[in-house]
Amino acid sequence: MTLTPYREALALPGVRSLMLLALLVRIPKTMTLLALTLYVVTQLGHGYAAAGLAGAAMTVGSALSAPVLGRLVDRRGLRPVLVLTTVAESAFWLGAPLMPYPVLLGGALLAGLLTLPVFSVIRQSIAALVPEQRRRPAYALDSMGVELSFMVGPAVAVLLATSVSPRAALLVVGAGILLAGGALVWLDPPTRDGGEPAARGAMPARREWLTPRLVGMLAITGAATLVLGGTDVAVVAVLRDADQVHWTGLVLAFWAVCSLVGGFAYGMLTRPAPPLAIVVLLGICTVPVGLGGGQWWTLCLALLPAGLLCAPALAATSHAVSQLAPSGARGEAMGLQNSALTVGLALGAPLAGAVMDASAPAWGFVATGLVGALLGLALLPVELRHRRRAAADRPAPGDATEAADAAEASRPATPTKA
Repeated sequence: MTLTPYREALALPGVRSLMLLALLVRIPKTMTLLALTLYVVTQLGHGYAAAGLAGAAMTVGSALSAPVLGRLVDRRGLRPVLVLTTVAESAFWLGAPLMPYPVLLGGALLAGLLTLPVFSVIRQSIAALVPEQRRRPAYALDSMGVELSFMVGPAVAVLLATSVSPRAALLVVGAGILLAGGALVWLDPPTRDGGEPAARGAMPARREWLTPRLVGMLAITGAATLVLGGTDVAVVAVLRDADQVHWTGLVLAFWAVCSLVGGFAYGMLTRPAPPLAIVVLLGICTVPVGLGGGQWWTLCLALLPAGLLCAPALAATSHAVSQLAPSGARGEAMGLQNSALTVGLALGAPLAGAVMDASAPAWGFVATGLVGALLGLALLPVELRHRRRAAADRPAPGDATEAADAAEASRPATPTKA
């Protein structure tokens, strides 16, 4: 393990500024759902079900539109998409304090459909800026940046909503998205290899790149975030059942730090495990977490192995999607991955909640861990089939030598001077 991969990735033109900007522009995006929930509950006086419905409308809109916006980036370029989504989403958040609940619900769906595609654009730009052999540490840095953003954004949303007002939280989110979109428009990071411009007709057909292996990688991405979403809810439930809910912030912070450490180590490995193995192992390590007892410190210790695998799972799947998708369709592929991430998170929490309601809080970890691991194992045949084909297509060393000798023998002799 060495820091050299990180140094080499950050030394590439444009990568350092992209990583720094990505860390900042993601923070307002991580504030959105919590700020909306607190506003609906405390300001409008509705219940958590109504707040959850508004958040679900935004989530569904985002999941549906991500590949469409990615395809627009591939076809029309980045800036038109950034301008459209920045104006639309910031307008919703800045106008949300004036909306009654029914209008807010429809606006949340529209804001989700036209959400600023920060996460997928950053991942697409990394693939365009970084050669394939150096992308793994770059995506490890990206996953650590996402983790840091989720540590800061929700905390800022809660602080604003409780110390100032829920309306102030919405306005800050709107202003932050406006600034984030403006910063991305100003930077205009490349989205295709070698700075190749987006052009009509230059996109490859879906059947050429949307292969079973890529679909499997999207499913693996969803399995990983399903485990993470279920774990988040299960931690709260276990601590609440043990009358230690006041330790929730510390436990979740410890889990996030473990993810950062794991992501940092993953980027330095010379031969990391494949994404499928990492996600399956993440699910397996999550299963026994609830058996650690109801004490906050035993829960931290139980979360350690799974926590170390969180950021590597996201980095590995992003890296794999960037390899499997051609440059001309990478925006749509990254949009599909973003949808898979969103769907996984959306399914993980209710799955864990339903199991815990029917049994005990500890079973939330068991359910989400098992489902994540089984989804990964179900996709193992696709991965093995790809590896067999790759091995069959790879020429043997002797065959390569014979082919080179034959080519050398067939080459016409070079005339020499007398």
